[in-house]
Amino acid sequence: LRFSCRVGGGLVQAGGSLRLSCTASGSIVRIDDMGWHRQAPGKERELVATINSGGSPSYSDSVKGRLTISRGNAKNTWYLQMDSLRPEDTAVYYCYAHGLTTVLPTGELVVDGEDYWGKGTQVTVSS
Repeated sequence: LRFSCRVGGGLVQAGGSLRLSCTASGSIVRIDDMGWHRQAPGKERELVATINSGGSPSYSDSVKGRLTISRGNAKNTWYLQMDSLRPEDTAVYYCYAHGLTTVLPTGELVVDGEDYWGKGTQVTVSS
């Protein structure tokens, strides 16, 4: 399982926008929950947004109305559109997947309840 995380620009002024994308590759048939966490310097990692297999999003209170998570048309790809960014949004952002169904070379399907994390990507919002 591999994650490829991309960010459209990592440095932005307050009030600006950025878009993060993440693609999980491997023998994945299905991902139940996709999301993003972030970790600011000196702080614990926190959940930012998740989206389930039905397309229902969930957000932390600190980002509601400003960040939008979505699933892409491409399989196993998801996005985080970040608008009206604030300096306090500065953090390393990690894409996250939970509830994977993968297919073995034998054709057997395996349902996995583990959490999987992509490499973090730095987002910096200047004041």
